[in-house]
Amino acid sequence: MQPNFREGELRDAELVLELMREFAATQRYPLRDTAAHALRELLTSPAVGRVWLVEADGSAVGYIVLTFGFSLEYGGRDAFVDELFVLSSWRGRGLGKAALSFALSEASRLGVRAVHLEVERANPSAQQLYRSSGFESNDRDLMTKRLHAG
Repeated sequence: MQPNFREGELRDAELVLELMREFAATQRYPLRDTAAHALRELLTSPAVGRVWLVEADGSAVGYIVLTFGFSLEYGGRDAFVDELFVLSSWRGRGLGKAALSFALSEASRLGVRAVHLEVERANPSAQQLYRSSGFESNDRDLMTKRLHAG
């Protein structure tokens, strides 16, 4: 199945939020109160990143988010696949792989030098998807400290 990809706009915020709620529920991640604000900021600030809706049979069945950073190690602009989600009823049809391929192509077009992502250790199907798309473990651990902006 060949999906369509459409860059998200502010008018898509509620649709993407609904997909984010589904993603959070399936992964047992908390969807924080700040998510809606962050999504709206992302949808209106292309320098920060992009949101693309994955569409099949005329409706949104998933989304992929790419956020931008900068890396001396990788020689310039880098990006992070912040989220990739396909509704469970649409999985197994190559939509995740197509979304990832699309996002990587767009990242290259936007001058990104390296793309990073994180994957759950207990999710072998996601690991296989990412490996089949050329991602490699770099023997580093992603570490996080949450900051409270003032």
